[in-house]
Amino acid sequence: MPYGPAMIFRTIPVLLLLTNLAYAAPAKAPPPEPPVTVESLLTQAQAATGRGDTELALRLAQSAIVANPARPGSYIALGDIYAQAGQPEYARNFYEAALGIDPAEPSALKALAALDRVHPMVNAAR
Repeated sequence: MPYGPAMIFRTIPVLLLLTNLAYAAPAKAPPPEPPVTVESLLTQAQAATGRGDTELALRLAQSAIVANPARPGSYIALGDIYAQAGQPEYARNFYEAALGIDPAEPSALKALAALDRVHPMVNAAR
């Protein structure tokens, strides 16, 4: 088909062209999430305990144990949550698990001594 007077070219409005280009531009990616660490899980568990969300605190502390089962501090944190929730037998189990990893762990020894003072019947039942 020859180009000639029969063929009419339409102009595209510049504003429309720029608008379409703006929509075609790739969106900025959201900033990357910080990595989940044992410390961040335990910090979140402590915050959940402070808000009274014991169930969430328990799950976060359990996740910290799964993330690093060789770290006694995670067991102590979980024991503390159970102790605050009025479940001294569970608390004792986790304090003793921490002592199984490090028999001289001062936090676990202190927590067990406090548990024995507050709940002497738990110790006598064993």
